[in-house]
Amino acid sequence: MLDMLQDLILTFIPLFVAFDTIGLVPIFISLTRGMDAQSRGRILRHSVITATAITLVFLIIGKGIFVILGIDIPDFQIAGGLILLVIAITDIVQTSKGCMETLVSPTVGVVPIGTPIIAGPAVLTTLIMLNDIYGFSATVLSLMVNLAIIWFVFSRADVVLKFLGEGGSRATSKVVSLLLAAIAVMMIRKGIEGFLG
Repeated sequence: MLDMLQDLILTFIPLFVAFDTIGLVPIFISLTRGMDAQSRGRILRHSVITATAITLVFLIIGKGIFVILGIDIPDFQIAGGLILLVIAITDIVQTSKGCMETLVSPTVGVVPIGTPIIAGPAVLTTLIMLNDIYGFSATVLSLMVNLAIIWFVFSRADVVLKFLGEGGSRATSKVVSLLLAAIAVMMIRKGIEGFLG
């Protein structure tokens, strides 16, 4: 029992860092800006279900898929980085009205929020590593706890929006888009370093 608790703690912490739940809140707010509470709740549901499905499938058969398709982790990092970079650039260069129309999409909860923002290369790579070290049970339990935390924190996005106000929300959105672009470039850089290393 004590060993299981220790494994749970040792798998929870790396996943919590990899998910970066608190850091993702402004991105979630930015991508759901202009939506009512019901629409934001639907997007949240889609994003968490997508992230859960992708992480579980990847945890179970991820290594096999990579081997069959000849995909390396750096390939995954570059692909995820490019998707995020396109989203960030689109948000930065468009007008507020244009952004809102673009982002209010029925699939925004699946892509980009569900993946690669929540279930991104860092999380998937961490899952493989933890599964190898601590086993499937502890890794899955820590994954479920982290996803529950994401659900809870994102569902309180309205509180953050009320605190920021409309102007603060728009300003935060642009800053977050710049940060998202930087994260995307970092993912691409790490992917390239993986190829070169």
